[in-house]
Amino acid sequence: MIVVSVIGTKKSGKTKTIEYLISSLSKDGFKIGSIKHIHHPDFSIDTEGTDTWRHMHAGALVTAAFSPNQMVIIKRASIPDNIDQVTKVFSSEGLDFIFIEGFHSLCSKRTDILKIIVAKDPEDLRRTLEGTSQPILAITGPVAKERDKLSSEIDIPVVDLDCEGHILIETLKKIFEKLHSKAG
Repeated sequence: MIVVSVIGTKKSGKTKTIEYLISSLSKDGFKIGSIKHIHHPDFSIDTEGTDTWRHMHAGALVTAAFSPNQMVIIKRASIPDNIDQVTKVFSSEGLDFIFIEGFHSLCSKRTDILKIIVAKDPEDLRRTLEGTSQPILAITGPVAKERDKLSSEIDIPVVDLDCEGHILIETLKKIFEKLHSKAG
């Protein structure tokens, strides 16, 4: 399973990037998972008054709800200390890729997690790169349309998803093939 963290500031294009990656790779037959960190302290997937909400408020630690096409598991939890605790949720799913949006503090310094940096402009990119360790696969987002304003010191591929997204997809496929040729 290849873990890719999409790192950027608010409204930089992280969700658009992940949507593009999931859509493109899943069309090619890859099994994809995604993780989203939600910062709003009052957010709940459950709705007050529903049966699952009532189960949780009666004291259940975990509640699962099934519909004809979906399953959701609601579990009391706090923000994890380590991203491995989050990705472990997917360990039995047989996934090829997991894309992470958020959890910047848990992913940015990890050298074993691939990263894609998404930035609004050159200054936003500079700030995001400051706190992020390699491996960084690419830079994307609105900043890609301003690549002529970027420092020549940046030796990371800059990819405009609107016209060059295939480059990023091909890079991820090569990493997948390399990983699986070693495992086989």
